[in-house]
Amino acid sequence: MSAGMPPSARQGVIRRWTTRRWLRVGVGAALVLLAVLSGVGVWAMDRATSLTHELVDTRSPSLTNSVRLETALVNQETGVRGYGLTGDRQFLEPYQKGLADQKTAVDRLGELLVDNARGRSDLRTVLDRARTWQELLAVPVASAPAGAPVPLATERADASKAAFDRLREAMTVQQDHLRDARVAAVDDLKSAERLRNLVFATIAAVIALMAVAVFEGLRRGVNQPLTRLGDDARRVTRGDFTHHITLSGPADLRALGADVESMRRRLADELGTSERQRRLLDARTADLKRSNEELEQFAYIASHDLQEPLRKVSSFSQLLQRRYGGRLDERADQYIAYAVDGANRMQVLINDLLAFSRVGRLDSDREPVDLDALVDRTFDTLSISIEESGARVERDDLPTVLGDATQLGMVWQNLISNAVKFRSPDRTPEIRVTVAEVPGPQAAADRADDHATGTGGAGTEREARGMWRFTVRDNGIGIDQAYADRIFVIFQRLHTKDRYPGSGIGLAMCKKIVEHHGGTITLDATEGPGTSISFTLPRRPALPAIPEGEAAEADGADGAGPEDPAAPADPR
Repeated sequence: MSAGMPPSARQGVIRRWTTRRWLRVGVGAALVLLAVLSGVGVWAMDRATSLTHELVDTRSPSLTNSVRLETALVNQETGVRGYGLTGDRQFLEPYQKGLADQKTAVDRLGELLVDNARGRSDLRTVLDRARTWQELLAVPVASAPAGAPVPLATERADASKAAFDRLREAMTVQQDHLRDARVAAVDDLKSAERLRNLVFATIAAVIALMAVAVFEGLRRGVNQPLTRLGDDARRVTRGDFTHHITLSGPADLRALGADVESMRRRLADELGTSERQRRLLDARTADLKRSNEELEQFAYIASHDLQEPLRKVSSFSQLLQRRYGGRLDERADQYIAYAVDGANRMQVLINDLLAFSRVGRLDSDREPVDLDALVDRTFDTLSISIEESGARVERDDLPTVLGDATQLGMVWQNLISNAVKFRSPDRTPEIRVTVAEVPGPQAAADRADDHATGTGGAGTEREARGMWRFTVRDNGIGIDQAYADRIFVIFQRLHTKDRYPGSGIGLAMCKKIVEHHGGTITLDATEGPGTSISFTLPRRPALPAIPEGEAAEADGADGAGPEDPAAPADPR
């Protein structure tokens, strides 16, 4: 980064740094600092170790060998002086041993003082003065014959004493120098140890500060922005789509926040669009519901109000047929027959429309319906047509369900009468009514959840959500699967009324009644001739409450009740 760059530009460059770059820069700076501190620590450790080796291997042994050299020279002086006074060879033993110790100490000092110029100079001075004393007294006296005092020892006693005193002075100077060097080495070692300890304490402090800095940097640069982003995202997921995502932290985290904010805005826009579409759909649904209610009301009123004029047309047509039948020409009789037949069919159609419009509008209280007894009554009602067709009828034992007995009777009557009506002329009609228990949609979903979670559901609850599937199967002319949906649409016929009479409302009414009871009705695919129609009914349906307004409206639309002379006949 350029030193001449303006502060705002530098801040802009830093704001573009990603988490990876911050980590690289931070780790790199920490490694450089640790490398420098490690180098200083290694140097301090090496210096302390070097001074320790110097003190242990050089300074202290030098002083020790200097003292040994002095002891060896003192032993020589003591032995020579005793031998010179007595002539006894026993006194030469300390002298001989002193010579050997002198040689050892001098050799060792030579090795230890190889890098010490002043120490070598002091050693040379000591050796020179030792040689002077030895040549003056020690060597001549030690070489004299034993057995009698050596006169030379007495003659040179003063000179020997002066020479040895100078030797002592030289050794004292040497030892003082060596002692000073040892003290200086000890002081240097202590200083080096203090420096080493300070360096390592500094390294420990720097590492601790770096750990704190890394923790704080991660907390402020990564953890806090991620926490803030997570809190904002959770607020959005809880439904607060107007809450803006706060952008903070390194560039990549801000980019992530920007992506989440873009997603939030997109979701908010889509939610707004969906909300507007939902309101529009609700409005259209309300309009459609109102339109359907008006159409049903219109169908009921229209068919209800058509009863009186139609009854007059039918009555006068039949009266005309009875009074003038056979008195007019054949064509007039035919026209009168057409008028009577049309009026009768119109009466049937209006009655069917009235029954169709009532389904779902006038809910009677649901009560247990014994389908065994209901189907038996249906067979009794259709007994004449069943006997005329020679149909064979079989059925299973049917359960008891909750529903409207009149409406369910209409379903059975339509399905069984269709099975008789649309029989094949080539074979004896056979009608089979069966029932089976099948799981409802919610029960199937619960069973899948239980299988996924490994938990078992309550059997009673499963049965409560189950469905009964009823099937009416015949061996008649059959229905092509291409018309599986069309046959349940009102007024849709697959055959002409001349061949198979009817209004085209029967199956549409069955569909409306079954769906009103919470079930479905379908045309089954079959192998072989005939038709199979199945419908389902809940075993224990949850019955929706009827709003009071709708019930009052339905009651008002129903006319004057049972005493109304225009009321339709029983749709069964």
